[in-house]
Amino acid sequence: MMVPVDKDRVEMCRKAQVPDSIYDDMEMVFNMFSDSTRLKIMNALFTSELCVGDIAILLEMSQSAVSHQLASLKKTKLVRTHKVGKRVYYSMADEHIKYIYQMAYEHVIED
Repeated sequence: MMVPVDKDRVEMCRKAQVPDSIYDDMEMVFNMFSDSTRLKIMNALFTSELCVGDIAILLEMSQSAVSHQLASLKKTKLVRTHKVGKRVYYSMADEHIKYIYQMAYEHVIED
């Protein structure tokens, strides 16, 4: 077994670890950010709640493709829905997601 160089630092980091299930959930969230189509959908939903048809028109995609992406976003609790008549409207679940998106955007555009 290896001996740590700095036992106090290693122990401090060990205490900061979280359960593996939390890391697994975080991985799923970051995977949602790994697809440009989902990023475009998120960006639209930061502005306004939209139905599948509106997003399909906005992104010039089929409704089926948009529905597939929205299902993934909903599964990971990044978007929420509500019905008005027969239409289902999608919106971002909370501001935390917008913050992650903005941080990534700002990192990419900085000089």
